[in-house]
Amino acid sequence: MAAVAHPSSDLSSYAAIGDGRTVALVDRRGSIDWLPVPNLDSVPVFARILDAENGGCLEITPVGEFEVRRRYVARTNVLQTTFITATGTARLTDAMVTGVAGRLPWAELARRVEGIDGEVAFTWRVQPGTRLNTAAPWAEQYDGATILRVGETSLAVVGQNHGGARTVDDGAGPRVEGSFSTSKDSRHLLVVVATDGEPLHLPHPENVDRSIDRTIEGWRAWSREFGYEGPWQATVQRSALALKLLVYSPTGAIAAAATTSLPENPRGGKNWDYRFAWVRDLAYTSHALVRFGLREETHAAISWLLRTIRDNGPDLHVLYTLRGALAQNVTEHEAPGWRGIGPVVTGNPAHGQLQLGVYGDLFAICRTYVDAGNVLDVATGRMLAAMADRTCDEWRKPDSGMWELPEIRHYTSSKMGCWQALRDAVVLAEAGAIPGSAERWASERDRIAAWIAEHGWSEEVGAYVMHPGSADVDTSVLLHAESGFDRGERMSRTIDVLTERLGAGHLLYRYTGMDQEEHTFVASAFWRAGALACVGRHEEAVAAMDDLVARANDVGVYAEMISEHDGASWGNLPQALSHLAVIGAALTIRDLVPAEELDGH
Repeated sequence: MAAVAHPSSDLSSYAAIGDGRTVALVDRRGSIDWLPVPNLDSVPVFARILDAENGGCLEITPVGEFEVRRRYVARTNVLQTTFITATGTARLTDAMVTGVAGRLPWAELARRVEGIDGEVAFTWRVQPGTRLNTAAPWAEQYDGATILRVGETSLAVVGQNHGGARTVDDGAGPRVEGSFSTSKDSRHLLVVVATDGEPLHLPHPENVDRSIDRTIEGWRAWSREFGYEGPWQATVQRSALALKLLVYSPTGAIAAAATTSLPENPRGGKNWDYRFAWVRDLAYTSHALVRFGLREETHAAISWLLRTIRDNGPDLHVLYTLRGALAQNVTEHEAPGWRGIGPVVTGNPAHGQLQLGVYGDLFAICRTYVDAGNVLDVATGRMLAAMADRTCDEWRKPDSGMWELPEIRHYTSSKMGCWQALRDAVVLAEAGAIPGSAERWASERDRIAAWIAEHGWSEEVGAYVMHPGSADVDTSVLLHAESGFDRGERMSRTIDVLTERLGAGHLLYRYTGMDQEEHTFVASAFWRAGALACVGRHEEAVAAMDDLVARANDVGVYAEMISEHDGASWGNLPQALSHLAVIGAALTIRDLVPAEELDGH
């Protein structure tokens, strides 16, 4: 139990809830400071996390001082926050509710407060923001309800035992607010429903109250289909639930994170929009979903990706929008950013880069799917054969690397990704899954391996280097312990050099020089734990994993980065790559480390 700070003062204060179409972030005070509607990649109506004055929020907060305990309802993405005050205790349950047949065609956020003991006085408000200073909110009255408009977005506030609702506009824009007090076993409900460019449904509070319980059961039904038995089971389960929040269910795409513009360092500049689908993230997600036995998400994600690649071909792009289009240019908004650290942007500049490693990601997805007993269609087989031929032709080119760098170089990990692509293409061809020349692909695969052995390895450094002629090192090569490129002495020595040069305990910076520009990268640290297991250093792998799973926030959510100095979270969240790395490391360690060495996990 701990006292809470001001909203948004620490990114680790946020928990995420969602409905398969969008994600809300709830802080420890009961304030929802981020909620794009109707879609995850919409310009957000509630974005106080990026603009304290004009961003908008949905608050339910006790009056006076209080302490907090919170948790997700077991095996769900429904959040419960318990407030303890001098006069009583009350519990807030937050859910993006679902309907009888699954996801609702509108956004519906339900907030239920229950009195536990004594009395607790609450105030609440619903204050839409300016959509990053692109629209001015206004309020209307309709049949006793307050309708809030922001551009094409319409919102309504309804409730039950919520102390009524007052519409106020004192110069800061319209808001709806109220107050109530709990008593033992009392029940109070606040609901915000939203649509965009379409009619607005006004729900009955009694139906929404039941919908919260139906949503809990829906998440539990999904979790019952989730198959994982092994070490760090609760952490893996929570990471899988976090990833499920990032699946954009209308298409099957998987967002890299739920937010935009949360900074990677106090100086700003590296503020990206991660509400896009990266081929890389989808590859890792599909690998995990298949191993968990989650067939529907796997098929939807892979089908979406293959269709999107064909529709936007012939080039294979690094990322796509959640609806399967090519990303457009970056737009910078007139908003101050989290803690005043800008810029605030929509869009991502990586969409036009050449990243050769993406070929390895694509083939990994398809091989995972086929290895699970599925069959590729004819058009996909032909496309993959063409992509394998293209990998043979292009692997010699310099690129931007996994880290989307402006310096175009021959990055070692990019060549390893091309090796992985041709290795998997050969396997698929020999299994009859795709047409094409397996002999050519195998020959070029071996040339890539020879190139890496000669140019990507530095005996002087004692490690795989970032690119030839450099002494810099890069944690993305750790992914290729898992891929199988190297699980021997060179990879083991590389781990040691990375730990020495980029390490902060069990944490790691992404590559040389990043300790001067940003914080440690969560995924890199978990890649190290998995790589240690791959090279047979089991005790070190388990120790690293034990340390890292304890670094999530109080409800198991990881952002992109962690400060080595105070453990604070930085960057966008929940971060798919971070949670994927958790899952990947746990699965690798479970599969490679003898059970007796995992006692107690």
